[in-house]
Amino acid sequence: MNSLPKRLLSIDVFRAITMFLMIFVNDVGGVRDLPSWIDHVEYGVDGMGFADTIFPTFLFIVGLSLPFALLKRMNRGDSFIKTIFHIFSRSFALIVMGFFHVNLESYSSAAMLPHPVWGLLITLSFFLIWLDYKDPVKKPVKYGMMALGAVVLLAMAYLYKGGEPDHLHGMRPSWWGILGIIGWAYLVSACVFVLIKGNGYLLLVMTLLFLGINIASHMNAMPFNIPVVNDASSISLIMMGALVSVLYSRLAGSAYEKLLWPVLTASGLILIIFGLFIRPYSGGISKISSTPAWITICAGIAILFFELMIWLIDLKKKQNWFSLISAAGTSTLTCYLMPYLLYFAFEMMGVWYPHFLSVGAAGILRSFAVSFLLILLVKQMEKKNIRLRI
Repeated sequence: MNSLPKRLLSIDVFRAITMFLMIFVNDVGGVRDLPSWIDHVEYGVDGMGFADTIFPTFLFIVGLSLPFALLKRMNRGDSFIKTIFHIFSRSFALIVMGFFHVNLESYSSAAMLPHPVWGLLITLSFFLIWLDYKDPVKKPVKYGMMALGAVVLLAMAYLYKGGEPDHLHGMRPSWWGILGIIGWAYLVSACVFVLIKGNGYLLLVMTLLFLGINIASHMNAMPFNIPVVNDASSISLIMMGALVSVLYSRLAGSAYEKLLWPVLTASGLILIIFGLFIRPYSGGISKISSTPAWITICAGIAILFFELMIWLIDLKKKQNWFSLISAAGTSTLTCYLMPYLLYFAFEMMGVWYPHFLSVGAAGILRSFAVSFLLILLVKQMEKKNIRLRI
């Protein structure tokens, strides 16, 4: 068997597959007569559908990428302050986007701007502020576009009205949204990684600590709430991904390389078994409640799938199998925002998918097609340097 590479192409492919499926499960949620195993499980139900595994897998992949990105900065001599600033700036961007998207959910019909117009303007502002500006774009143009985006975003915040017409309110945080959750969890995880300087043993200790916080929170054994950390569910998933990356880096190319396969397999299976064991004592399996069983089962599945990706992509060199969706691995945030633009356009035009494409198998195929076509569009946008860089 070929020696394992230090730079893993499988992470990008894993990320692309996961983003493809994230767009799919978000779109398929509007399809009627779905098989129950595809959709999210409702609040209060002890169980997990396929859709409930996608977001935790994405958080795990954030963790997989984290050591490679931060160690690269640390090894090239970036100062502690510069590295922390990079972490905070990335987190800030995700938290802002998540904050605005969450407020879309309670946007009022009494607001000055129609819902899709407000949503379209904030999403376009995200692009103006966080676009990956490259040559030949001059600095005055770049900063002018970023300033325009910031002004529009602030104007949208000022004009925002949420709630019922007789009980209007301004923008306010609730659950922060998918991007906000990622932003807060990345902030904590990345800062911890930098503070411990990527030490594998300390990373294991911190991962177990955050997982312990989650378990204690759901067993009513947590005496107080830790701001930002809260139940540490998303942080635990990122930390487990980071731990797997550090483990890989230690074993790949070493005399103990062959241990990687049994260690990853055992880790995945142990997490799944532990999740099933703790399930009756900590709130069952629930994505909405972020229970320990949900976290550990999903992390175990992610590890086993990542192991498959390493074998398929990095050893067997089959990355070309996924070339059509490669943009989902390299322009991931751009892909995530594309469905919003599609749905805002539908809402503004007063149209939706035809009825026959919103039921059963036809609806499932529709959602696969939407996910595929949006990613192909982003692939074309990449060629024009139109992508978000965070």
